[in-house]
Amino acid sequence: MPRERPAVVGVVDTAQRRARLARRHGLVEPLPDLHAAVRALVVLHGTDASGPYLAAWARVPGFATSDLDDALYRDRTVVRQLAMRRTLWVAGTDLLPALVASPGARVAGAERRRLLKELAQDGRYPDPQGTLTRAEAGVLAALADGRSRTAAELRDEVPEAGGVFRAAGGTRWAQELAVMPRLLTILGASGLVVRAENRGGWTVSRPSWALAERWLGGPLVLPDAAAAHTAVVARWLRAFGPGTERDLQWWLGSTLTAVRRSLADVGAVPVGLEGSEDVGWLLPDDLEPVEPAGPWAALLPALDPTTMGWAARDWYLGPHARQVVDAVGNAGPTVWVDGCVVGAWSASSGTVEVALLEDVPTPARAAIADEVERLTAWLAGGTVSPTFPSPLFGGRRHAPEPAAAASSAVPAAPRG
Repeated sequence: MPRERPAVVGVVDTAQRRARLARRHGLVEPLPDLHAAVRALVVLHGTDASGPYLAAWARVPGFATSDLDDALYRDRTVVRQLAMRRTLWVAGTDLLPALVASPGARVAGAERRRLLKELAQDGRYPDPQGTLTRAEAGVLAALADGRSRTAAELRDEVPEAGGVFRAAGGTRWAQELAVMPRLLTILGASGLVVRAENRGGWTVSRPSWALAERWLGGPLVLPDAAAAHTAVVARWLRAFGPGTERDLQWWLGSTLTAVRRSLADVGAVPVGLEGSEDVGWLLPDDLEPVEPAGPWAALLPALDPTTMGWAARDWYLGPHARQVVDAVGNAGPTVWVDGCVVGAWSASSGTVEVALLEDVPTPARAAIADEVERLTAWLAGGTVSPTFPSPLFGGRRHAPEPAAAASSAVPAAPRG
């Protein structure tokens, strides 16, 4: 039977949701440093090597790439971690145990089962479980000396993990894959190894790997899986609430049962959402409205935590979803004004270009131009090549226009 709709305590209107987004995510009032940005957003999206750097740049005045490099590789107060939705994130080490114990364990379990099945189907591995156990032990033994290694170096050093297998055998999509990357996915999501120094620049991902205990200075003490799940839900509600059960289930890559249990554990309060039949949830000490946010504009990178924070995005994407988000939900670089996405941007040529999808007031147009100038100067001729560019640019559905003179590429009704 369908679950009975809970009685809501008031309605949070769209203007309030946008004000919360602006204030909580450091978009109307700058954040003091990188660590404040990570805390404000729970985690930074790390699929693109450049993503967390650009997310921090958008929120922290004076941010330099060395700030994140130092936190990742010298101070080791943040770490790149595979967790929710089999996605790579930059997370604070304070949240790392919860990420490993709940979403990480879920990912690791699914990846282990998948690899064992594929090794069995390949036919060259009569004992898939034994093969995987020996390969894992070999990698962990190799890294026990404290020296980081790339996947290629580990493959040369650990013969047990240097094999290949045929994935999707018997179909036209069959291909031969190396065991090592899949093995590192499992060990990383399990919290046994971590990404250490990146041997590429800040826009290129060439990770080395280290034993987590050696890299972090001690073993991870993992909480109970249910408690870990609830801890992450609480952090998400603080940053992104109000959100629906579906938002949380999608963001966590979790189950509806687990989400509902965690909402009950934190005492979350149901609220109505303007323009939606869905129920939103807030922490019990976060029911008061926040102050309206003043005018603001921002250039956010592909897969930015703000753009990717909710499953239901109509309240900030409006009619522009198809121009800035691909068919499976991956958002490219976006232009924001006052809590709404109004266009996309690209920096593939060393100069930031924007394409606006609606008319915006003259002050907002000027603020966008200022952000374009600021980001172009910060990139200093460098380029950004996101894995998921905005369809507006990737498909060249509309030609980009100079920021100072950009006009509406697609007429749209004014935002409410």
